[in-house]
Amino acid sequence: MGKQNSEILAYLFAHAEQEYGDFNCRIVHTVSREAVIGVRTPVLRQYAKQLQGTEAAGELLSTLPHTYFEENQLHAFIISATKDFTTCIAQVETLLPYIDNWATCDQLSPRCFARHKAELLQHINRWLASTAPYTIRFGIKMLMDHFLDADFQPEYMSQVASIRSEHYYVRMMQAWYFATALAKQYDAALPYVTTAGTLEEWTRRKAIQKARESYRITPEQKQELKSANFPT
Repeated sequence: MGKQNSEILAYLFAHAEQEYGDFNCRIVHTVSREAVIGVRTPVLRQYAKQLQGTEAAGELLSTLPHTYFEENQLHAFIISATKDFTTCIAQVETLLPYIDNWATCDQLSPRCFARHKAELLQHINRWLASTAPYTIRFGIKMLMDHFLDADFQPEYMSQVASIRSEHYYVRMMQAWYFATALAKQYDAALPYVTTAGTLEEWTRRKAIQKARESYRITPEQKQELKSANFPT
């Protein structure tokens, strides 16, 4: 492990909650209990704001791998507030190889990306082609967050559908992507969940399940999706 920041660790342990740590470890089960301090997400977000631009934040971002889950969370929250796109991408690329859980992956959500769609796509394409599961998951999430509205193109769905992975959290993100796509681009997404073989079958069914649970899908659409849940 690299050098740890005693100031940050002191803050984290001062805000630790044993029961919350136990709970967090149950839902983020790829992280060992020993690596979870037990600090609530709102506390981490607020602390990340306090750290932004400080020497302590710089030390955190330059010291990898981290020992604790909460250090990774802080790292992700600090990056998410970085305003310069080039700097932010470099920070993201540095952290991605060390992400080992869905929570840190999903909470790494840089706000500056929304202003740099064309440049972002080039990086997304690389992330989707990665062999690292959480890098792939992050790429899919960036397509979901930034390219299902005004900047949507049908070929983005084909990219996500073509990914074949046995990793649970990659497949779950594919399902989440298509459930969200059904809410935002229903006609374009429908063939992916109604045609056998277009998506891996588990992923197809999970996408339908998530969509049918969504308040953004109309009753008529939910019925159509229910009929698409054909047996294999």
